[in-house]
Amino acid sequence: MDKTGRLWVVATPIGNLEDFSPRAQDVLRRVSLIAAEDTRHSAPLLARFGIGTRLVALHEHNERDEADRLVARMLAGEEIGLISDAGTPLVSDPGFRLVRAARAAGIAVSPIPGACAAIAALSVAGLPSDRFVFEGFLPAKAAARRERLAELASESRTVVLYESSHRVRECLDDMAAVLGAERPAVLARELTKLFETVLDGSISELIARVAADPNQERGEFVLLIGGRPEQEDARLAEGRRVFALLREELPPARAAKLAAAITGAPRKDLYKSE
Repeated sequence: MDKTGRLWVVATPIGNLEDFSPRAQDVLRRVSLIAAEDTRHSAPLLARFGIGTRLVALHEHNERDEADRLVARMLAGEEIGLISDAGTPLVSDPGFRLVRAARAAGIAVSPIPGACAAIAALSVAGLPSDRFVFEGFLPAKAAARRERLAELASESRTVVLYESSHRVRECLDDMAAVLGAERPAVLARELTKLFETVLDGSISELIARVAADPNQERGEFVLLIGGRPEQEDARLAEGRRVFALLREELPPARAAKLAAAITGAPRKDLYKSE
């Protein structure tokens, strides 16, 4: 009986190519096949390091079907590498179905650790990192984004988010409205790249700094939000959450009055998040 193969989950650089570990390069050279989120994106990186292994696409639209085919190859003894466009696969990137299918089939799955934008940002943010929650990308539409932020309003852990360049200002505005403009936050942009910046301050301060510098809307972003302060009244946190939800359907005054009545939070403090 043929020996079962292995799935290697390999991290690639998020910017600086020197973060591509020798072990990661070696594994990708010797596997039979590399499953990549976007082969056109990954091909230049692999060519830069002399890695000629054949690439196949594995993305959100074909992963369900492709996973079965790749598992069959590994059951026949092949080793396969899994990479995303940048950073660690499965962290807001495809690969979950393949990893789950491989493990269900009894195939060994091994990580090759490396760059991850979320962890890199957390390590330099200066926000509490002993406990945190990763939320990936918030919804693209404003109403759904505010609703999700409202669910996070009472979160005491640091919240880590990804955001795209064309929505970062809108996201910051929604954060101020739902979480309060004075909540501490960090905007990490273009990590490990030439124009890397890490801005910290209150949400309102970040909004002002982004508005004053158009360059701060370019690139790839990680947003980090400080958890709800322990001393903050729980009623106020709940009031802000309810106010944000009601605000989608009602004028501010009406929404604040109802949120205050429902939660017992001071109505004037709910307006501060508007």
